Amino acid sequence: MRNMRLLVALAVLAASVAQAAGSPAIEGAWLGTLEAGAVKLHLTLHVNRARDGKLTASLDSVDQGAMGIPATRVTLNGGAVVLEWESIRASFAGALSPDGSALTGQFRQAGMTLPLTFHHAEKAPELIRPQNPKRPYPYREEEVAYENRAAGVRLAGTLTLPNSSGPHPAALLITGSGPQDRNETISGHQPFLVLADFLTRRGLAVLRADDRGVGNSTGKFNTATTADFAADARAGVDFLKGRLDIDVRRIGLIGHSEGAEVAAMVAARGEDIAFLVLLAAPGVTGERILYSQNYLINRAAGMPDDLAQKLRSVDQAVCSVLKQEKDNAAARRKILAIVENLRSSFPKQQEQAFDRILDQTERKLAFATSPWFRFFLTYDPAAALRQVRAPVLAVSSERDLQVPPAENLPAIAAALEAGGNPHYTIVKLPGLNHLLQTCRTGSPQEYAQIEETIAPAALDVIGNWIARHTGR
Repeated sequence: MRNMRLLVALAVLAASVAQAAGSPAIEGAWLGTLEAGAVKLHLTLHVNRARDGKLTASLDSVDQGAMGIPATRVTLNGGAVVLEWESIRASFAGALSPDGSALTGQFRQAGMTLPLTFHHAEKAPELIRPQNPKRPYPYREEEVAYENRAAGVRLAGTLTLPNSSGPHPAALLITGSGPQDRNETISGHQPFLVLADFLTRRGLAVLRADDRGVGNSTGKFNTATTADFAADARAGVDFLKGRLDIDVRRIGLIGHSEGAEVAAMVAARGEDIAFLVLLAAPGVTGERILYSQNYLINRAAGMPDDLAQKLRSVDQAVCSVLKQEKDNAAARRKILAIVENLRSSFPKQQEQAFDRILDQTERKLAFATSPWFRFFLTYDPAAALRQVRAPVLAVSSERDLQVPPAENLPAIAAALEAGGNPHYTIVKLPGLNHLLQTCRTGSPQEYAQIEETIAPAALDVIGNWIARHTGR
């Protein structure tokens, strides 16, 4: 649920640079590390010169998986470089070293000033992802498209099929929150590409699709809610049922994070779902997840406990307004007023942290009042889970800080029990994070730094369970 961190962002994005003729060569790649307390962000700047001599630049915030971020304003005076990025209210001012090998300066955002030095590199470092499959695959791959006619959405995806004769058991992969492509690309990883490859090699047909409004799929993502994504997933099931090479009695759903909520919604409404795999699945309301998520991630980043607890009060104030005030404009005014009034509860030495919170709140109010977030805040997945009759595998990770297993796994089990479904398996995998990677702390800051996309132990748990429940 990488878009659920509404209010508290410990990490900051740095900017990119440009130069004019007569200055040391600046084209190419530049590597830097932005340090904010215990948080370290590895940054790559890409600088290019157009035919007219104008310099353009972009930034990769590697640890956050934010790639190709453009500078909005760049000025150059000799070796002095200034960049402003209005979208994040940030600026960078620095100077090139005489030999052109380093760019040293100050990065500023929301009242925070941090030193930042970039070093020139021959090329940007390549992300190593050893689990990504390479063609030719030992199975068939087909580009497909299907319709959610009620919503007027055309969904584009990839269907992988075993080379053996069918009809095959099948699974639909359902992405987590935020606009996701069919591979669920995040932090330089492609988890669904790896998962689809693994399962298809084991005899399962796998369908994965771009979210509405993403990639080759039509529709508007920003106005959709989790319920809308469930309708899109239902369209995927219907597409699979219409194919002669798919066994209609053995079609299941595999959802990750919010996608697990979507999967449960679909399974609760249809008797044609043969199995359900919930990866890092929420078992409680989005509001509860938000509180736990922000607190745990802040603590993992080195934030003192007293400050992390106080920031939770900001989250609670915002959520309270959103639940009570349905008018978006009024909600935004009330939220800003409440957050500003909380300033007095912060010690003077924490004022800088509070200023960052206020700035982030102002910038993210449009997201906070979006249909998706309002739905997420109060939706309780237990209602759908109580109606699921298909066998369920719920897999969580010991170090998942985004959907913590301590409060979510018991809630999932309780909902399935309450609904009278005895066919479920709960697994908590040690040493893994929200993406099912082997990790050190579980912090999202580690996602891109880890070469592993999905731990082999997690793949085996998923694959073996599905094999048992599809009769393979």
